[in-house]
Amino acid sequence: MRLEDVEAVLAIDRLSFPLPWSASSYRYELTQNAHSYFFVALATPSEPEAARAGWRARLASLLKGPEATPLPQRLVVGYAGFWYIVDEAHISTIAVHPDWRDQGAGQQLLVGLLERALDLNAVKATLEVRVTNTRAKSLYRKYHFEEVGRRRRYYRDNGEDALLMTAELPAGYRDELRRLATHTRTPVSKGVS
Repeated sequence: MRLEDVEAVLAIDRLSFPLPWSASSYRYELTQNAHSYFFVALATPSEPEAARAGWRARLASLLKGPEATPLPQRLVVGYAGFWYIVDEAHISTIAVHPDWRDQGAGQQLLVGLLERALDLNAVKATLEVRVTNTRAKSLYRKYHFEEVGRRRRYYRDNGEDALLMTAELPAGYRDELRRLATHTRTPVSKGVS
């Protein structure tokens, strides 16, 4: 994730969570917190997505002619982050724009986070997830996260409980990540950066 991605991340955050993070929170994570690792999933915009993502820029481009600024090529469709503390990666956030869900971007983000955690020699990954978020829980279980606890009334917006999930990251886990990732359809996003 780059500082210039923050506005796109905020838009996805607002569409995904009832209590989104602030722009200053993301800027802090990117510039001040030495223990944070944040990534975005990118896609190459097709004409409809580019038009929807920046219709004002497209209109200005048409009005100005050939010297106009080209449409942006960095289309953020999802984001994720974790904090690395001692030997553990705590996944703090992960979300995909509603228009890009069910196309593999969330899985790609999770795999990218876990690979980076392994690069840092993490031995465990943890996260909290709403008890009602069956889609996310299913993805996490696929990558060997197990429920290890429950945080009562964790979410401030509605008092919903959170499940605490943990995945051990043993020596062969990177190979398991690759195996699991190849047994699903190819994501539409270009990559995680």
